[in-house]
Amino acid sequence: MSILIVTGTSTDVGKTVVTAALASAALQSGKSVAVLKPAQTGVEPGGAGDLAEIDRLTGGGASLVELARYPDPLAPDTAARRSGLPMLTFDEVVDKARELDAAHDLTLVEGAGGVLVRLGLGGFTIRDVAAELEAPAVLVVASGLGTLNHSALSVEALASGGVRCAGLVIGSWPGDPDLAERCNRDDLVSVTGVPLLGSMPAGIGGENSEEFARRASEEFGAVRIETCGPLLK
Repeated sequence: MSILIVTGTSTDVGKTVVTAALASAALQSGKSVAVLKPAQTGVEPGGAGDLAEIDRLTGGGASLVELARYPDPLAPDTAARRSGLPMLTFDEVVDKARELDAAHDLTLVEGAGGVLVRLGLGGFTIRDVAAELEAPAVLVVASGLGTLNHSALSVEALASGGVRCAGLVIGSWPGDPDLAERCNRDDLVSVTGVPLLGSMPAGIGGENSEEFARRASEEFGAVRIETCGPLLK
């Protein structure tokens, strides 16, 4: 059994698409997959959140679990306070991840926003969850100006909390990258000290599940994360 944390350098960098791609590649290899979204913000009750998008992109097949939902598009602890709804607790997230891990070959835990965004009661973060679970993290990064600094800081933040960054994924790679984007892609590995696992083509989230599965397999079908064993292959 394996747990993998999917986090990012910020919000809107493509974490959900990358989570879906990792899930799709694992499902295609015959593995059972669970996706845990501890906190969904910015979506009203009954609305389609990130897990609905993952379900659509993967064509189903993964076990999907959301623990808390808050309507305001804010950090989960702030959104919880504003809504008057209960805050997530650290034990809720860790216990559910372990429960899913016991029943699946791969459990993906998708964070909210960046590495140090506070998820709930006591200000715990996805880094704290990863450290408790002894799970590596995949860091989803942007392609443009600023990403080298943001990526290096995020990898350093993970390491300072005892979490290994297994690799980077560019969440949205343009069809016609500019000079900064091309240079960033070349420099990300040397700046952060961790491998670049793949790049998701811009707009891939709009594809149907069949085309998405093909592209996910191209990007992640051969990925191995050694601390988790042969994760996707």
